[in-house]
Amino acid sequence: MGGNRDMFKILAKKELGPKIYWMKVEAARIAQKRRPGQFIIIRSDEYAERIPLTIYKSNPKEGTIEFIFYVFGQSTAKLATFQAGDYIMDVIGPLGKPTEISLFGTVICVGGGAGIPLIYPIARALKEVGNKVISIIGARTRNLLILEEEIRSVSDEVRITTDDGSYVRKGFVTDVLKEMLESGENIDFVLTVGPVPMMSAVAEITRPYNIKTIASLNPIMVDGTGMCGACRVTVGGKTCYGCIEGPEFDAHLVDFKELAARNSTYKEQEKLSYELFLKQQSTSGGKNDNE
Repeated sequence: MGGNRDMFKILAKKELGPKIYWMKVEAARIAQKRRPGQFIIIRSDEYAERIPLTIYKSNPKEGTIEFIFYVFGQSTAKLATFQAGDYIMDVIGPLGKPTEISLFGTVICVGGGAGIPLIYPIARALKEVGNKVISIIGARTRNLLILEEEIRSVSDEVRITTDDGSYVRKGFVTDVLKEMLESGENIDFVLTVGPVPMMSAVAEITRPYNIKTIASLNPIMVDGTGMCGACRVTVGGKTCYGCIEGPEFDAHLVDFKELAARNSTYKEQEKLSYELFLKQQSTSGGKNDNE
């Protein structure tokens, strides 16, 4: 696929697990400004929709950023067909407010599934300023659990769960958090990233203990500038825009039920679009339409 200086070259690509991909892309200006907790919006080509993705790592000297994505639908499936040497049409960012990095004391970073990549830069930054960092990460099964060693490298402790018990401990990340609190372990700050039900459960577990708890939300996004309003979330009874006022909010104030409902608005259309894309790929031999 061709490219020019106004596009973003993919320098490397790796499959981390079933339908889980890592990419390193040239994006010098984003690499210079990006801070933990921020994200980018990608448009792979002129026919693609915009996809918000976490900035996993950045290297200002190289002028590169790294991100990880899971294939959930048509747009991420299309991005997965791109290879090193190809060019992404748009990479916009850094977007959103960065994570508050302060000396809290003992902090817990709870990451589930696709939320794990964001745990890495945040845990790293929190540890660098002197916090004790305990990371709890989990996935449905062992082959979907990613970045274990990377998370260990920036944490004082790492605790792991898998839904099916195929690795370390059977259960959910929330089980571990609940046990820690019930045992009287002193926790000063909790940050959670992952599926909406998981983040909601984390908020309910920490609420009785009055522990500051922040959730990095994943609402539907289109432009990333607050103009379209697709990313609206209700926080403390107030309408907020996830892309410019977030993505992080006080988890005890988020209306997670509304967030889940809004995120499923186009579920049927997304399913049909994905199925059509897979059908087109099978008839074209799996090649990118723009190759």
